[in-house]
Amino acid sequence: MDIKEIIKLFPHSPGVYRYYDSEGNVIYVGKAKDLNKRVAQYFVSPDRLTRKTAVMVSKIADAQYTVVETEADALLLENNLIKQFKPRYNILLKDSKTYPWICVGAGDFPKVFLTRRLVKDGSRYFGPYSSVVHARNLVEFIHSVYPVRTCNLKITSDAILHRKYRPCLNFHIGKCKGCCIGGISREEYNANIEEIVSLLKGGGREIIQHYRTLMQEAAMNMEFEQAQMYKEKMLSLESHYSKSVIVNSTVGDVDVFSLIMDASEAFGNFLRIKGGAVVQSLNLGFRMMIEEQQETVLASFIAEIQAKFGDLSKEVIVPFKPDMEIEGVEFRVPIRGDKLSLLELSSRNAKEMRFNSLKQQEHSDPDAYRNMVMESLQKQIGMKELPVHIECFDNSNIQGTNPVSACVVFRNAVPSKKDYRHFKVKTVVGANDYATMKEVVNRRYSRMLEENPDDIPQLVVIDGGKGQLAFAYEALAELGLAGRLTLIALAERMEEVYRVGDPYPMFIDRNSPALKVLQHIRDEAHRFGITFHRKLRSKSQIESALKEIKGVGDKTEQRLLLRFGSVSRIASASVEDISEVVGDALAERILNHLKGGTRNGED
Repeated sequence: MDIKEIIKLFPHSPGVYRYYDSEGNVIYVGKAKDLNKRVAQYFVSPDRLTRKTAVMVSKIADAQYTVVETEADALLLENNLIKQFKPRYNILLKDSKTYPWICVGAGDFPKVFLTRRLVKDGSRYFGPYSSVVHARNLVEFIHSVYPVRTCNLKITSDAILHRKYRPCLNFHIGKCKGCCIGGISREEYNANIEEIVSLLKGGGREIIQHYRTLMQEAAMNMEFEQAQMYKEKMLSLESHYSKSVIVNSTVGDVDVFSLIMDASEAFGNFLRIKGGAVVQSLNLGFRMMIEEQQETVLASFIAEIQAKFGDLSKEVIVPFKPDMEIEGVEFRVPIRGDKLSLLELSSRNAKEMRFNSLKQQEHSDPDAYRNMVMESLQKQIGMKELPVHIECFDNSNIQGTNPVSACVVFRNAVPSKKDYRHFKVKTVVGANDYATMKEVVNRRYSRMLEENPDDIPQLVVIDGGKGQLAFAYEALAELGLAGRLTLIALAERMEEVYRVGDPYPMFIDRNSPALKVLQHIRDEAHRFGITFHRKLRSKSQIESALKEIKGVGDKTEQRLLLRFGSVSRIASASVEDISEVVGDALAERILNHLKGGTRNGED
């Protein structure tokens, strides 16, 4: 049966759909509120599909679905199927590392320890923690406050009764009550364990208050040793929480998600707030095999966190509403106050992850990094083609003298210095930056159309504002190139990007690789143009110094510079040496002029 006939049979119900290729492999898994409508979108309007999505659709040979009760069920099922089948075109987690968890063991006298393996034996796991250092410090803090065991002994009633074990060093230094020899009852030990569990769940504030109450009661009853013990535990907990990220306790218990997206990658951060403190934080990276909406990517991120951490808080702070609904959970986009500050904190963590990922990729896989930069630039500017070939123009003149322009070329996001070009301005008189820009753009591409019309760049960058952009566009329009390439201007003051026909500037994220490559090519054009301008200005000053002398023309100047190399060397030469080139009378005149009327220190 034809694939279009198959999808017509899909029900108008929430569920999960799967696409298969001709070999029976699952190539995509998706969720939908209405299976029929969602799947039909891939086939009803194929002209609206992006390039990557169109490639995926061309490979679909079969489709199946699973109906579920709610959107939340669809989200979780989608997440599980993606992990099971690892479809080629789905959003995939970038980081394959395992994160550490804090485990509170099962059975009598359980241990509290750090692990990267989750074993379903009744133990309770807390995490995962994105920083193993933080997780290790937390376990060390727990062992410093609570006398729980760290040994691997199998402690049973029979072993305690028959004195099977001898107490270890921790017992003798007071870090363990000696549960292996019956030094602490199960009830007292388990009370410590429940406090630890409450602490790991974010209930530290309540435990501090509990110890404060116990301390006050013990002091009133003249039980000063007991009061001191409660005080020490209370102070230890307060010291630990003072080093944590604290927010306003009125915020309550919330979860926070942020998402930063590039062309084919996304970076998300999750924060869990309990009792006014950040108790969990996790960064995850995603790779998008086809173009995805940010709402869909955020929903996948939330599903992954839900799978790791269990149920979400009743209030979830997000930068925008995800493509999902969960019963009993309210998604809120804050606009001010402490919750907005939490979202900004989460966003900073996601941006830091993206920055580190880009730096790592730049060194480990430069080709993939450059391709990602070009895709990011294409998306940010809204280009139809990938900007493999970019050119940038910059004008240089000082007080209208020696006006020049420079054109630098980037190929695959790196400089192609052999293609750099200088231009001496020919038709413009004075410091007319707009007319200069039009002249050099016209000269550059009229020649390129004659000599190599297939090498027209996909993107042209003008160093300047709307005025320079308008004149550059006129030049391209006269050559018939206005529709063949993308033209933008990059203003230096605020790094604003201007596009033709748009009166308002576009601001690109300052940490974006797209802006970085635009800044690089702009700075390179500025450097190249300034270097050429200084060279011409220096040459002009040399020429004027000699040509001001009566009897020195172009040929005489050329012979002198060829012989001595510079004006300063001519000034330090003797009359006899100079006269060998120009004769005695002119040699005297040249030296008098260059030395201000004196020669060899004589009057």
